[in-house]
Amino acid sequence: MIKPFAADYLADLKRAIEALPLDKLEAVYSRILEAARAGRQIFIMGNGGSGATASHFAADLNLKAGLRSRNPFRAICLNDSLPAILAIANDHSFAEIFVRPLKRFLRKGDLVIGLSSSGNSENVLRAIACANRAGAGTVGLTGFDGGKLARRARLVLVVPADDCQKVEDLHLVLLHVILQKLKAEAF
Repeated sequence: MIKPFAADYLADLKRAIEALPLDKLEAVYSRILEAARAGRQIFIMGNGGSGATASHFAADLNLKAGLRSRNPFRAICLNDSLPAILAIANDHSFAEIFVRPLKRFLRKGDLVIGLSSSGNSENVLRAIACANRAGAGTVGLTGFDGGKLARRARLVLVVPADDCQKVEDLHLVLLHVILQKLKAEAF
């Protein structure tokens, strides 16, 4: 039976929701808003489920947020081009799939957001380090103990959960909260 399992899963999720660091969410929202108002590019990335969330958020920013604004969002998900990812992974390494496009397109002051449930995805870590060196803003969304991402990104929001799916659930919820606030403000 799934009912008791679902009840336990949702109870764990509820505890994590109640412990979310909403001050960090406020800071992430502010960074995204500042980047948009300044006409900066926002790069987002992740692997697996986090990659799907990154893609979803980039689409939401570009298509649903700031439609009434004179400064629409300029968000790019670095994991959306499968041919580019495969070429970089083949010619260089999988660890370079996000760094290579950043080296080409990133400008000082842009914002780079990395999603990694564990905080230890090597390709995300390398991209955040690259962005830091280039003078970009960096945000990490992670879970568990924050992993290495908590020490590399300039701003980190750690979801208080130690299960990848629950971390991914809450990353999507938090990004939807940001989207809803941006839509309400029409920044």
